[in-house]
Amino acid sequence: MSSVTSLVIMAAGMGSRYGGIKQLEPVGPNGEIIMDYSIYDAIEAGFNKVVFIIRKDLEKDFKEVIGNRIEKLINVEYVFQELDDLPNGYKVQEGRTKPWGTGQAVLCCKNVVNEPFAVINADDYYGKESFRLIYNFLNSENDPYVYCMAGFVLGNTLSENGAVTRGICKTDDNGWLVDIVETGGIIRDGNVAKARDKNEKEITIDLDSVVSMNMWGFKPSLFNELKKGFEEFLAELKPDEVKKEYLLPEVVGKLVNSGKVKVKVLKTTDQWFGVTYKEDKDLVVSSIRNLIDKGVYPVKLFDRN
Repeated sequence: MSSVTSLVIMAAGMGSRYGGIKQLEPVGPNGEIIMDYSIYDAIEAGFNKVVFIIRKDLEKDFKEVIGNRIEKLINVEYVFQELDDLPNGYKVQEGRTKPWGTGQAVLCCKNVVNEPFAVINADDYYGKESFRLIYNFLNSENDPYVYCMAGFVLGNTLSENGAVTRGICKTDDNGWLVDIVETGGIIRDGNVAKARDKNEKEITIDLDSVVSMNMWGFKPSLFNELKKGFEEFLAELKPDEVKKEYLLPEVVGKLVNSGKVKVKVLKTTDQWFGVTYKEDKDLVVSSIRNLIDKGVYPVKLFDRN
């Protein structure tokens, strides 16, 4: 078992659809934010280090809202995802304003993470079971090229306030990931979900489908693969593709398809919720309150002094 297991939290995004720094919105009765609940669950599961991926311009606010408190509970590191953090020989395209996606975000951790680690989004609530599953897998599997992911039930991850993007997973009979297809525009439509494929053709998706919510368990071997993949991504990028992103699920999918890595899908029935849209916040607040009423969390999660 590794002496250190890290939780990497991707918090560099500015939630364009949400209209603000959604990662720092209070949702708990004592000002807790979604990240507080993820960190609480991670510590309970056994994680003993947190790495925050943020932007340099968010550092002051981020530390005031959460970082300074969490540093009292667990070892904390910060890394910064920036637009101009590129390999030698590459420069930012004219017209690009946002960083390069979740693949680049995790790559930013290469100098501070040398141990097994989980990756999550800052603005998603995942539930206790998923943290336990990933921690236990990372600390029982010694192969450096065997990873894992939390597989959520699609119907447990949809927003009532608009379309979402999910990585639809295909697995073999033993639960190993075969393929992952990043699918946007997913909405609930009665007893099924509807979306559109890359050719804008409407497709139907079973609500029981297993999806990725960007909750992964990795080994440090991932960083070399991310570095090579990012250079390939940049080399193939067209000048007008100013919004195209280097996405973690697509990277993992390519590694699986090439046979370089294996990814175990750890299915969880936990109910996901998050603030994709501003209107989602009320549901998140009531969901947290419901979990507190059930005794899943204390009313006051951490000492905020």
